[in-house]
Amino acid sequence: MANEDDEEDLSFNVEEVQKIVRDNIEFCLGGNTYSHSRTSQWITVITEKTLARLNKLNKPFKYIVRMTVTQKNGSGLHTAAAYFWDIATDGTCTVRWENKYMYCIVNIWALALQI
Repeated sequence: MANEDDEEDLSFNVEEVQKIVRDNIEFCLGGNTYSHSRTSQWITVITEKTLARLNKLNKPFKYIVRMTVTQKNGSGLHTAAAYFWDIATDGTCTVRWENKYMYCIVNIWALALQI
């Protein structure tokens, strides 16, 4: 029989995931100004680094990462998502980051593997 520590160790830890995402965003975007031509590269680097670090957590999840980088120019941005999943095992978190020049929004979905 598994104890509570084992169950918690296999759970989706929102704070842990948010820290990973924030670290990767700060590393990649930091004090940069917005550059349309570099956006694709930034998204690739942040996504790959985030997935690699999530994988190293050795948690029983499939991860989905969605990322938006947009210039800070006064225009609006609206998004929405809906889920039909097991709230006891699956999880999600969103990280919103900004500097003087751009916004970065990262959504992570963690879907528990049935082992």
